Amino acid sequence: MSAYTSRVIKASALIADTKVLLAHWDLSRPVADNLEQARRQNIVGKTSRKRTEDVVRIFRQRYFDDPDVGAALVTLVQGGAPAQWIDPLLYFFAVQADRTLHDLVTEVLYPRQLIGYTDLPVDVVTRALDEWVAEGKTTTVWNEETTGRVAQGAMAALRDYGVLSGISRKQIAPMRLPLPAFALIALWLQQRERSGDRVLHSDEWRLFFLPPAIVERFFIEADQEHLLGYSAAGSVVRLDFPASTLVEYAHVLLERPRQEP
Repeated sequence: MSAYTSRVIKASALIADTKVLLAHWDLSRPVADNLEQARRQNIVGKTSRKRTEDVVRIFRQRYFDDPDVGAALVTLVQGGAPAQWIDPLLYFFAVQADRTLHDLVTEVLYPRQLIGYTDLPVDVVTRALDEWVAEGKTTTVWNEETTGRVAQGAMAALRDYGVLSGISRKQIAPMRLPLPAFALIALWLQQRERSGDRVLHSDEWRLFFLPPAIVERFFIEADQEHLLGYSAAGSVVRLDFPASTLVEYAHVLLERPRQEP
Protein backbone atom coordinates (compact mmCIF):
# COMPACT_ATOMS: atom_id res chain seq x y z
CA MET A 1 0.00 0.00 0.00
CA SER A 2 1.77 3.13 -1.23
CA ALA A 3 -0.30 6.06 -2.46
CA TYR A 4 -3.96 6.73 -1.75
CA THR A 5 -6.20 5.83 -4.68
CA SER A 6 -9.80 6.56 -5.68
CA ARG A 7 -10.40 2.85 -6.34
CA VAL A 8 -13.26 2.73 -3.83
CA ILE A 9 -15.41 4.78 -6.21
CA LYS A 10 -15.66 1.74 -8.48
CA ALA A 11 -15.77 -0.94 -5.81
CA SER A 12 -17.59 -1.06 -2.54
CA ALA A 13 -17.41 -4.09 -0.25
CA LEU A 14 -18.67 -6.53 -2.93
CA ILE A 15 -19.29 -9.11 -0.21
CA ALA A 16 -21.90 -11.12 -2.12
CA ASP A 17 -19.87 -11.14 -5.35
CA THR A 18 -16.73 -12.13 -3.44
CA LYS A 19 -18.45 -15.09 -1.81
CA VAL A 20 -19.78 -16.26 -5.17
CA LEU A 21 -16.28 -16.16 -6.66
CA LEU A 22 -14.77 -17.97 -3.68
CA ALA A 23 -17.49 -20.62 -3.79
CA HIS A 24 -16.77 -21.35 -7.48
CA TRP A 25 -12.99 -21.29 -7.12
CA ASP A 26 -11.04 -24.43 -8.07
CA LEU A 27 -7.90 -24.68 -5.93
CA SER A 28 -6.46 -27.32 -8.24
CA ARG A 29 -6.25 -24.79 -11.08
CA PRO A 30 -3.98 -21.72 -11.43
CA VAL A 31 -5.25 -18.33 -10.31
CA ALA A 32 -5.25 -17.00 -13.88
CA ASP A 33 -7.43 -19.89 -15.09
CA ASN A 34 -9.98 -19.31 -12.34
CA LEU A 35 -10.14 -15.60 -13.07
CA GLU A 36 -10.58 -16.21 -16.79
CA GLN A 37 -13.40 -18.64 -16.15
CA ALA A 38 -15.10 -16.14 -13.85
CA ARG A 39 -14.93 -13.52 -16.60
CA ARG A 40 -16.01 -15.86 -19.39
CA GLN A 41 -18.94 -17.38 -17.51
CA ASN A 42 -19.90 -14.11 -15.78
CA ILE A 43 -20.21 -15.98 -12.50
CA VAL A 44 -21.08 -12.77 -10.66
CA GLY A 45 -24.00 -12.12 -13.01
CA LYS A 46 -23.24 -8.54 -14.04
CA THR A 47 -25.08 -6.86 -16.90
CA SER A 48 -21.97 -5.70 -18.75
CA ARG A 49 -18.63 -7.24 -19.56
CA LYS A 50 -16.86 -4.14 -18.24
CA ARG A 51 -18.54 -4.45 -14.83
CA THR A 52 -17.62 -8.13 -14.68
CA GLU A 53 -14.02 -7.22 -15.50
CA ASP A 54 -14.01 -4.58 -12.76
CA VAL A 55 -15.33 -6.98 -10.11
CA VAL A 56 -12.93 -9.78 -11.05
CA ARG A 57 -9.94 -7.41 -11.13
CA ILE A 58 -10.75 -5.96 -7.71
CA PHE A 59 -11.36 -9.44 -6.32
CA ARG A 60 -7.89 -10.50 -7.46
CA GLN A 61 -6.24 -7.39 -6.03
CA ARG A 62 -7.89 -7.88 -2.66
CA TYR A 63 -7.54 -11.60 -2.15
CA PHE A 64 -5.13 -13.20 -4.62
CA ASP A 65 -2.14 -10.89 -4.75
CA ASP A 66 -1.16 -13.22 -1.90
CA PRO A 67 -2.37 -16.64 -3.13
CA ASP A 68 -2.24 -18.12 0.40
CA VAL A 69 -4.80 -15.54 1.55
CA GLY A 70 -7.14 -16.34 -1.33
CA ALA A 71 -6.74 -20.10 -0.91
CA ALA A 72 -7.49 -19.85 2.82
CA LEU A 73 -10.67 -17.88 2.12
CA VAL A 74 -11.71 -20.40 -0.54
CA THR A 75 -11.11 -23.21 1.95
CA LEU A 76 -13.24 -21.54 4.60
CA VAL A 77 -16.10 -20.62 2.27
CA GLN A 78 -16.24 -24.02 0.58
CA GLY A 79 -15.83 -25.72 3.97
CA GLY A 80 -18.99 -24.09 5.28
CA ALA A 81 -17.44 -21.60 7.69
CA PRO A 82 -20.08 -19.23 9.11
CA ALA A 83 -20.50 -15.74 7.74
CA GLN A 84 -19.49 -14.41 11.17
CA TRP A 85 -15.98 -15.73 10.42
CA ILE A 86 -15.85 -14.87 6.75
CA ASP A 87 -17.07 -11.27 6.71
CA PRO A 88 -14.41 -9.83 9.07
CA LEU A 89 -11.72 -11.64 7.07
CA LEU A 90 -13.02 -10.24 3.77
CA TYR A 91 -12.94 -6.78 5.33
CA PHE A 92 -9.45 -7.19 6.79
CA PHE A 93 -7.81 -8.44 3.62
CA ALA A 94 -9.71 -6.03 1.36
CA VAL A 95 -8.39 -3.00 3.24
CA GLN A 96 -4.86 -4.42 3.15
CA ALA A 97 -5.10 -3.86 -0.61
CA ASP A 98 -6.64 -0.38 -0.36
CA ARG A 99 -4.66 2.15 1.66
CA THR A 100 -7.45 4.70 1.42
CA LEU A 101 -9.91 2.50 3.27
CA HIS A 102 -7.23 1.13 5.58
CA ASP A 103 -6.00 4.50 6.80
CA LEU A 104 -9.43 6.06 7.07
CA VAL A 105 -10.16 3.42 9.71
CA THR A 106 -6.78 3.38 11.47
CA GLU A 107 -6.03 7.12 11.33
CA VAL A 108 -9.50 8.72 11.36
CA LEU A 109 -12.16 6.37 12.76
CA TYR A 110 -10.05 4.64 15.41
CA PRO A 111 -8.78 7.85 17.08
CA ARG A 112 -12.29 9.33 16.88
CA GLN A 113 -13.83 6.30 18.56
CA LEU A 114 -11.04 6.24 21.15
CA ILE A 115 -11.96 9.69 22.46
CA GLY A 116 -15.63 8.79 22.71
CA TYR A 117 -17.24 9.86 19.42
CA THR A 118 -19.47 7.37 17.67
CA ASP A 119 -20.86 9.58 14.91
CA LEU A 120 -19.01 10.06 11.63
CA PRO A 121 -20.08 13.13 9.65
CA VAL A 122 -18.95 13.01 6.04
CA ASP A 123 -16.96 16.22 6.49
CA VAL A 124 -14.65 14.41 8.94
CA VAL A 125 -13.75 12.01 6.14
CA THR A 126 -13.46 14.68 3.45
CA ARG A 127 -11.15 16.77 5.66
CA ALA A 128 -8.81 13.81 6.08
CA LEU A 129 -8.86 13.17 2.33
CA ASP A 130 -8.20 16.86 1.60
CA GLU A 131 -5.15 16.73 3.89
CA TRP A 132 -3.80 13.68 2.08
CA VAL A 133 -4.29 15.36 -1.29
CA ALA A 134 -2.56 18.54 -0.05
CA GLU A 135 0.35 16.43 1.24
CA GLY A 136 0.74 14.78 -2.18
CA LYS A 137 -0.19 11.32 -0.88
CA THR A 138 -2.75 10.53 -3.59
CA THR A 139 -1.94 8.96 -6.94
CA THR A 140 -3.24 12.08 -8.68
CA VAL A 141 -4.47 15.48 -7.51
CA TRP A 142 -8.17 15.07 -6.67
CA ASN A 143 -10.64 17.87 -7.26
CA GLU A 144 -13.51 18.55 -4.86
CA GLU A 145 -15.87 16.25 -6.76
CA THR A 146 -13.45 13.31 -6.66
CA THR A 147 -12.78 13.81 -2.94
CA GLY A 148 -16.51 13.81 -2.26
CA ARG A 149 -17.06 10.67 -4.29
CA VAL A 150 -14.17 8.90 -2.54
CA ALA A 151 -15.58 9.91 0.85
CA GLN A 152 -19.06 8.65 -0.02
CA GLY A 153 -17.69 5.44 -1.56
CA ALA A 154 -15.46 4.74 1.42
CA MET A 155 -18.25 5.27 3.91
CA ALA A 156 -20.59 3.04 1.91
CA ALA A 157 -17.99 0.28 1.74
CA LEU A 158 -17.26 0.51 5.46
CA ARG A 159 -20.99 0.36 6.17
CA ASP A 160 -21.26 -2.81 4.09
CA TYR A 161 -18.34 -4.32 6.02
CA GLY A 162 -20.07 -3.51 9.31
CA VAL A 163 -17.57 -0.86 10.40
CA LEU A 164 -20.25 1.83 10.10
CA SER A 165 -24.00 1.74 10.51
CA GLY A 166 -26.77 4.04 9.34
CA ILE A 167 -27.94 5.29 5.97
CA SER A 168 -27.79 9.08 5.84
CA ARG A 169 -26.08 9.61 9.20
CA LYS A 170 -23.23 7.19 9.82
CA GLN A 171 -22.21 5.81 13.19
CA ILE A 172 -19.11 3.82 14.11
CA ALA A 173 -20.54 0.37 14.75
CA PRO A 174 -19.42 -2.02 17.49
CA MET A 175 -17.55 -4.73 15.57
CA ARG A 176 -17.52 -8.42 16.39
CA LEU A 177 -14.37 -10.38 15.64
CA PRO A 178 -14.92 -14.10 16.25
CA LEU A 179 -11.99 -15.93 17.78
CA PRO A 180 -11.24 -18.13 14.71
CA ALA A 181 -11.05 -15.05 12.46
CA PHE A 182 -8.86 -13.29 15.02
CA ALA A 183 -6.52 -16.30 15.15
CA LEU A 184 -6.15 -16.52 11.38
CA ILE A 185 -5.35 -12.80 11.17
CA ALA A 186 -2.81 -13.28 13.98
CA LEU A 187 -1.07 -16.00 11.95
CA TRP A 188 -0.98 -13.71 8.89
CA LEU A 189 0.59 -10.98 11.02
CA GLN A 190 3.05 -13.42 12.58
CA GLN A 191 4.25 -14.44 9.11
CA ARG A 192 5.08 -10.79 8.41
CA GLU A 193 6.24 -9.47 11.76
CA ARG A 194 8.21 -12.52 12.93
CA SER A 195 7.75 -11.19 16.46
CA GLY A 196 5.01 -11.98 18.94
CA ASP A 197 5.35 -8.58 20.59
CA ARG A 198 4.97 -6.76 17.25
CA VAL A 199 1.89 -8.85 16.45
CA LEU A 200 0.37 -8.02 19.85
CA HIS A 201 0.98 -4.30 19.33
CA SER A 202 0.30 -4.19 15.59
CA ASP A 203 -1.64 -1.17 14.34
CA GLU A 204 -3.65 -3.60 12.18
CA TRP A 205 -5.85 -4.40 15.21
CA ARG A 206 -7.08 -0.82 14.97
CA LEU A 207 -9.11 -2.01 11.99
CA PHE A 208 -11.33 -3.71 14.60
CA PHE A 209 -10.95 -0.91 17.17
CA LEU A 210 -8.89 -3.16 19.45
CA PRO A 211 -6.25 -1.58 21.72
CA PRO A 212 -3.35 -3.81 22.84
CA ALA A 213 -4.96 -4.67 26.19
CA ILE A 214 -8.01 -6.12 24.42
CA VAL A 215 -5.84 -7.85 21.82
CA GLU A 216 -4.04 -9.60 24.68
CA ARG A 217 -7.38 -10.81 26.04
CA PHE A 218 -8.11 -12.29 22.64
CA PHE A 219 -4.76 -14.10 22.67
CA ILE A 220 -5.38 -15.46 26.17
CA GLU A 221 -8.82 -16.74 25.16
CA ALA A 222 -7.46 -18.23 21.91
CA ASP A 223 -4.78 -20.00 23.95
CA GLN A 224 -7.41 -21.37 26.34
CA GLU A 225 -9.42 -22.61 23.36
CA HIS A 226 -6.26 -24.29 21.94
CA LEU A 227 -6.41 -22.24 18.73
CA LEU A 228 -2.82 -21.14 19.31
CA GLY A 229 -0.17 -20.97 21.98
CA TYR A 230 0.36 -17.65 23.75
CA SER A 231 2.80 -16.77 26.50
CA ALA A 232 4.21 -13.42 27.58
CA ALA A 233 6.96 -12.33 29.94
CA GLY A 234 7.47 -8.60 29.76
CA SER A 235 8.19 -7.62 26.18
CA VAL A 236 8.90 -11.23 25.20
CA VAL A 237 5.76 -12.63 23.58
CA ARG A 238 5.69 -16.13 22.13
CA LEU A 239 3.07 -17.24 19.62
CA ASP A 240 2.75 -20.81 18.36
CA PHE A 241 0.25 -21.99 15.77
CA PRO A 242 -0.85 -25.53 14.89
CA ALA A 243 -0.19 -24.82 11.18
CA SER A 244 2.44 -22.99 9.17
CA THR A 245 0.26 -21.66 6.33
CA LEU A 246 -3.09 -19.91 6.22
CA VAL A 247 -4.61 -22.74 4.18
CA GLU A 248 -3.49 -25.37 6.67
CA TYR A 249 -4.80 -23.25 9.51
CA ALA A 250 -8.15 -22.78 7.73
CA HIS A 251 -8.48 -26.58 7.72
CA VAL A 252 -7.62 -26.67 11.44
CA LEU A 253 -10.33 -24.11 12.17
CA LEU A 254 -12.90 -25.96 10.09
CA GLU A 255 -12.17 -29.32 11.67
CA ARG A 256 -12.16 -28.10 15.24
CA PRO A 257 -15.91 -27.40 15.71
CA ARG A 258 -16.72 -30.84 14.31
CA GLN A 259 -14.62 -32.41 17.03
CA GLU A 260 -16.57 -30.65 19.75
CA PRO A 261 -19.77 -32.12 21.24
